Amino acid sequence: MVVKKYEANGITLEIDNDKCVGAGECVDVCPVEVFELVDDKATAPNIEECTECCLCVDSCPASAISHSSC
Repeated sequence: MVVKKYEANGITLEIDNDKCVGAGECVDVCPVEVFELVDDKATAPNIEECTECCLCVDSCPASAISHSSC
């Protein structure tokens, strides 16, 4: 299992690359552009911008994203 962990400002976000299907819903719904797709997998290079809205977790069709605030 490959889980990528992103941390900033007391927030922890994890993306399970084995579950991620690259649908891009997290990219589309995030109001502050935390996410990008790289090689058809979600990444969170802008985690420091996260507002903890949890839309990414709710929108992921593969349940690949976990967030410390959700």
